Amino acid sequence: MASDDRIRTFIQGFDDKLSGGIPAGHIVLLAGEPGTMKSTIAFNVLYQNALREERHGTYISLEQGRDNLTRHLASMSLSPADVDDKVSVVDLGMIRRNLEGMADKTWLEIFKMYASNLKRTLNYEILVVDSLPVLEVMARFENPREELFQLFEWLRDLKATTILISEIKPGSEDFGKNGEEFLCDGIIHTKMERVDDANIQRRIRCVKMRATGHSPNYYTLMFQNGTLQATRILAE
Repeated sequence: MASDDRIRTFIQGFDDKLSGGIPAGHIVLLAGEPGTMKSTIAFNVLYQNALREERHGTYISLEQGRDNLTRHLASMSLSPADVDDKVSVVDLGMIRRNLEGMADKTWLEIFKMYASNLKRTLNYEILVVDSLPVLEVMARFENPREELFQLFEWLRDLKATTILISEIKPGSEDFGKNGEEFLCDGIIHTKMERVDDANIQRRIRCVKMRATGHSPNYYTLMFQNGTLQATRILAE
């Protein structure tokens, strides 16, 4: 893995603001309020990198069922069927419900088992986890800060670029309760912004990205004809 290798987000106009993309091997928190297209943004990274860069990826969902997720993504012109030879979509909740002999294993153990097995078989370069707060709750950490630190170190050992989706309250820029914002290598923030009495815009910015010269500014996030775009703020 070259030190200058980067994983493009394929959000038009945004990779330029990240010096070309996310540095390979980084753990990035994709945090935002509901409705800001976090799942779409994350899967777009997997989808476009599979189609255009021949990169393998894995999407592990802990809260949304595979069928619902697939329907949503297909409606956004990002059908998992288009890239099923390179991208694996895992519904961890369904797996735990249906697999015999798993009752004695914790959610975290099952998550690690699947992430590790898929790394060996698929050798993915990009991992998406939807979502980190749900994983933390399911893991029932007794010492959250220490155990979260250990989880991040375990993720780094996968030698993949990891996107951790995190839902936060509207208007908040508190990206974690247990030091997540310090443990991760990058933070991408999405939000809703009211521009007048009738219009609300989705916006996106890079809060931090280690080893990267990046713009800290917000950009308007648009989705048109199956393409994500980040443009200058349109109107206030």
